[in-house]
Amino acid sequence: MNIARLIAATTLLGAATLMTACETTNNTSTFDGSQAGRAQSVQLGMVYAVRDVSIQNAPSRVGTATGAALGGIAGSALGSSNRTNAAGAVGGAVAGGAAANAMTRSTTPGVEVTVRLDNNQLMSVVQAGSSNEFRVGDAVRVSSDGITTRVVRN
Repeated sequence: MNIARLIAATTLLGAATLMTACETTNNTSTFDGSQAGRAQSVQLGMVYAVRDVSIQNAPSRVGTATGAALGGIAGSALGSSNRTNAAGAVGGAVAGGAAANAMTRSTTPGVEVTVRLDNNQLMSVVQAGSSNEFRVGDAVRVSSDGITTRVVRN
């Protein structure tokens, strides 16, 4: 029975690790489902400056919580005391958090586009992409729904 629990815990930890590795990247052609049908304000302008940047993905808390749960299961598989279960949960939380952070703390290539809007205001937007997509002087549209802002060449 203890071996079966340990195998189950190991399988669940592997599945949780794979789930935390799934990161979506935002680019100018990809929209989140919640953005469909949401009105966006659009401003016109010209590219003032462009530079390549790295976008660091945020760490996930899923790995820590999953690791704690699976560590508790593994602890109960190894022993039957509350102390063993607690030690397993703490160890699992640390291992799960470290695994999730290592996997989700990757970087995505990005571009910072500074735009001089038609009202002469400067605006800077960081988005997934490359500086090869824009040139200083390009006519662009800056669209925003108040949460996500994108720059797209006209």
